[in-house]
Formats: sequence, C-alpha cells, structure tokens
Amino acid sequence: MIRVLLADDDALVRGGLKALLDAEADIVVVGEAADGAEAVHRAAVVRPDVVVMDIRMPVRDGVSATRELMRTDPRPRVLVLTTFDLDEVVDDAIAAGADGFLLKRATPEELIAGIRTVAAGDAVVSPSVTRRLFEGYAARFEPDRDRATRLTEREADVLRALADGCSNAEIARELHLAVETVKTHISSVLMKLDVRDRTQAVVWAYRTGFVHRRV
Repeated sequence: MIRVLLADDDALVRGGLKALLDAEADIVVVGEAADGAEAVHRAAVVRPDVVVMDIRMPVRDGVSATRELMRTDPRPRVLVLTTFDLDEVVDDAIAAGADGFLLKRATPEELIAGIRTVAAGDAVVSPSVTRRLFEGYAARFEPDRDRATRLTEREADVLRALADGCSNAEIARELHLAVETVKTHISSVLMKLDVRDRTQAVVWAYRTGFVHRRV
C-alpha cells in the first residue's frame, strides 16, 4: 500500500485528489497539509511513502518544504504537482530533491501512474516540460565525453533505456535483468559519469550525443 500525504493550500484540490486516490486499491491518503510547514510536520507524524506537493503555498512554499524533507530519514518521495511550468519553478523543484514534477492539468491516470512511479524509486517529469528541463540543464552542464569509455556494455544499455524514459522495472524487462541489478547498474553509471542523479545522466547522454534527442 502506497501511503500519500497531500500538501496544497486549496482545500477543494485536496478533497478532489483524496477522492481520486482513495479509489485506488494500492493507494491510501494518510494526511493533508495546507502549507509547506504543515507538510513537513505531518510527514514526521504519518510517515508517508509519497508527498504530493504544491509549490506556491503560504507560510512555507513547496520547494523549501521539499528541501527539508530530503534531510529526513527515512525520507518520503516527493511528487510536485503544480499549476506553474516556468523554468525557475522546475529547476528549483528538481534542485530541492523532488522525485517528480507534474502539472495540475495532468490526467488522473497520469497522476496515479506518477505516484506509483516515484513510490517505486523512479523519477517522472511532465512531458510538456521535459525538453526545457533537458535544455536548461544542458546550458549549465558541460559534460566530459570521455566518460562514456568508463561504462560497460550493459551500463551503456541501461543509460540508453534511461534516456528513453524507461522505469527500473521496464529496463529490467527489456534487458532481462532483476530490478535490483538494474539499480546497481544505475548507481554505477551515475558514479562513472560523475553526475548527481538520473536526470543529469540523461542530460549527459543527450548533450554528448551518446543518444540522439527524439523529443
């Protein structure tokens, strides 16, 4: 069962999300918060697996709250759900440690899939902001192309699958590996490329021409 905390200053939004998520057999809403400060406090009490976090909230915004949640142990996964797709909002949320970024115009199916994805340890980003996210990171991130030679053939396959947007489970099926083995390969890829996370690994792959952009 995926335990979810909803953080949004709009009570109607929270109510709609709760009704939607509680209808799913594998998801339960264990708490609600009307601002970032309350989200941090409630998370410490109810220990959610996933926090669905709005950005623009009173008292404390979602970016600041996400940054603090990243310092907790165990930390929840954070899926940002916001009206805003401005470059700085996306960058701030990802930099704070958010595991996913979806817009409120996402379909119910996309939101539910996003919660399941981040709960499983994968990342999700709204398709409408993916290109700008990659380009924004690429403008600030100058990769070392020689690092590709450090990757084994299997690690290179895993990186290509990451660039295709595959989850760990999808990579496991495609490459006929155990999910834990995929996670090990991803950790090795991040270390060898000297990047912080999956997003930067994908940016590296596109920026160096290791894979070719199809978006």
